[in-house]
Amino acid sequence: MTDRGTCLLNDQTVALAAPDRGLVLGWLRERRGLAGTKEGCGEGECGACTVLIGERDPAGRLSYRAVAGCLLPVGELPGRHVVTVEGLNPSDGLNPIQQSLVDAGAPQCGFCFPGIVVSLAGFFLTSTDLSADDAMIALDGNICRCTGYASIRRAIEDFCSSFAPRLDAGRDRVEQLVEWGVLPEYFGNIAPRLAALPGSASTVAPSEGLLLAGGTDLLIQQPDLLELEAVDYVSRRRDLVGITRELDHVSLGAATTIEDLKRDPAFRSLVPGAPAMIERFGSTIIRNRATVAGNLVNASPIGDVTVLLLALGSELVLSREGKRRTLPLGDFYLGYKQLARKPGEIIEAVRVPATVAACTVSFEKISQRRFLDIASVNSAACARMVDGVATSFTLAIGGVAPVPLPARRTSAFLTGRTLDAATIHEAAGILDAEIDPIDDVRGSALYKRELARRVLFAHALAFAPGRVRLEELI
Repeated sequence: MTDRGTCLLNDQTVALAAPDRGLVLGWLRERRGLAGTKEGCGEGECGACTVLIGERDPAGRLSYRAVAGCLLPVGELPGRHVVTVEGLNPSDGLNPIQQSLVDAGAPQCGFCFPGIVVSLAGFFLTSTDLSADDAMIALDGNICRCTGYASIRRAIEDFCSSFAPRLDAGRDRVEQLVEWGVLPEYFGNIAPRLAALPGSASTVAPSEGLLLAGGTDLLIQQPDLLELEAVDYVSRRRDLVGITRELDHVSLGAATTIEDLKRDPAFRSLVPGAPAMIERFGSTIIRNRATVAGNLVNASPIGDVTVLLLALGSELVLSREGKRRTLPLGDFYLGYKQLARKPGEIIEAVRVPATVAACTVSFEKISQRRFLDIASVNSAACARMVDGVATSFTLAIGGVAPVPLPARRTSAFLTGRTLDAATIHEAAGILDAEIDPIDDVRGSALYKRELARRVLFAHALAFAPGRVRLEELI
């Protein structure tokens, strides 16, 4: 059998062979006999299959993130550490996370709890201050079918109040968690063991195969793609990961995850409200896998990241065989799922202009649930306001056209104008002529036209709260 690399699975070194394809969830349960990772929705919605993925960064530091095993390809594993709930168990008894949940009476049927325990371990590994609020956000992708949320919250408040005062930001996090018993002792040797493995994620080179980033949407629709011989796992490309502040822009590496975008201080310096916006883009276990360029190339008319980056006036850096070109993101979409991308060309980075820092950014998403849902209509706008005048105005809107739509005519109309009720109503008429919604499962075309008006009103209220009043708009 052809060697496909080596990984660490809990405390074991595992050589991957040709049959080890497909998704991690099935591989764990069927080939490795680890049944603690449960199969629920199969679409990354419930969190029952949550696992931890650990790797060394270029500086040699060990980091982990919680992800949905049902959307994680086995091909992503070489050079990495996969941790299931079995790998979090101490040699005897329960770890402090498990014990707190038991003491609070939280576990009931047990189907969802392995994923909850793993997600909370991921919280311990990544949270800056171990706050209870952060712990609840870490569970935003984990559903408890027995509705034990009150007990789960009590357990979280208990262990956060116990461990947060003991956290030493200057020490290695894994070392502290091993000391507290949150992680088993074998975690102390994972970093050197990973360094000794062939196929480290930091050394993966590009291939000529199918380009696959996070796969959080594509693998739901086409899981059989992983049976192909050649898949280029873009998320393993270290040269495409990271966010850097340049003189006139912030550069987002194509394979940077949405969660990293949410946490990054350079991006937050441009868009202070970004963390709250991005929390609506998906759950933590999805944001830990979904990538910036993956969202753009997927070309969904309602891509949340796409709409935001369109409103920020972003441009793409595209490369092929060492040759680079730049392209405004608004010119990237030619038609439904049609891209201005040449054969063999990849997105290398997304550049967000530094001038955004002088603007106010507003994001609106209309969906049946406020969180963890697909939008019927979403929209972002970026405006620079001076004495009530929008000296610049950029509007993008999704769900109302075959592509994520830069509303250029509406934006041009509003630029240079005082934002008041009469102006916004006139702009709403221009926007209505600029969009072309259809009837689908997320609403009728007429409904979406009304939503487009309402999100424009919401942006106006955000940009000129003292000059535009809700009762004047509706």
